[in-house]
Amino acid sequence: MVSERATRTTPFTAMDVLERANELDDVIHLEVGEPDFEPPESVAEAAVASLRAGNTAYTSSKGKPELRRAISDYYDSRYGVDVDPERIVVTPGSSPALDLAFATLVDPGEEVVLTDPYYACYPNFVRQAGGEISTVPLSPEEGFEPTVEAYSRALTDDTTAMLLNSPANPTGAVLSGTTIRELVELAAEHDVAVVSDEVYHGLTYEGEEHTVLEYTDDAFVLDGFSKRFAMTGWRLGWMVAPPEYVEVVNRIAQNVLICAPNFVQDAGVEALSVGTGWLDEIRDTYRDRRDFMLEAVADLGLSLEYTPGGAYYLLVDVSHLPGDAFEVADFFLESAGVAMTPGPDFGENAADTLRISYANTAENLAEAVARMEAALETLERPAE
Repeated sequence: MVSERATRTTPFTAMDVLERANELDDVIHLEVGEPDFEPPESVAEAAVASLRAGNTAYTSSKGKPELRRAISDYYDSRYGVDVDPERIVVTPGSSPALDLAFATLVDPGEEVVLTDPYYACYPNFVRQAGGEISTVPLSPEEGFEPTVEAYSRALTDDTTAMLLNSPANPTGAVLSGTTIRELVELAAEHDVAVVSDEVYHGLTYEGEEHTVLEYTDDAFVLDGFSKRFAMTGWRLGWMVAPPEYVEVVNRIAQNVLICAPNFVQDAGVEALSVGTGWLDEIRDTYRDRRDFMLEAVADLGLSLEYTPGGAYYLLVDVSHLPGDAFEVADFFLESAGVAMTPGPDFGENAADTLRISYANTAENLAEAVARMEAALETLERPAE
């Protein structure tokens, strides 16, 4: 018998689309958040050197001390925040860090507040811990940015945590420092934990990034190397836990994760030593691609008329096209060879959208737009 918890776990549609797209020829992939650049060369060299040195044994479940010190130094240099390395738990990617956070915080029946739209996997992380979700509705008219008042309305007596994500997947919205501070204060007033997913830090185009740790030590902060270091398949992330939760988080990690790969942790040390200055050109490139896609989807009649401030995603409006978002995604995949993710995977407020990842070359984005335009011309236009 399959458990109820397993039954309630929904597929990750972006990966389903990727699998289908890989079975076809000549597909432009805009469905997954996969950076199209390589990490600094010295990062790969550090991994190879570590592997050749025989660093393949278990490490501490918390991670190698030198990596935790490097992460601590990163918070100091980037945000001016003092984070004790003992509060850092290294994980094989940031997704396991989310599992650790919810396993630590959530009892069956308790609620976690998410924005809607949300990253597609968030509800499943909560369900795996036996929890339920409550949502804060967002709109493109407000740039998909949540208000403190909306979060306050979503809190109930059963709320145990609120999840923040900035820059956000799938909207690209970036929270201001003022909003983050006020949300932290709201959580403290209601004795609710804060979980902050900051994995897209370093990829902000407008405004300034702020970590929750600038405003409180009493938060679970998740980050990693996948996005800004283009190390998706390396599977390396971390959690900064509140001091009183570190022992519990580490105990769960010992049982569930064991440790992140030894030699990959050494690559992480090297990545952090390189810093983020090399990202300036890449960030400018992403901004140019974003601006191109904003103009292109407007010309195609798909614009939601908002501008993502970070990450590399854009939600587009397909409510006027025949069929639901899944059928529209199938249409573009099969008729145009362009793979995009149906919006319903990201919540009710994204139900009539597709998510486009512009983490692809300018040439491929231009070709994708041309193909989409040609495909749309084949649709029967309703009589006026």
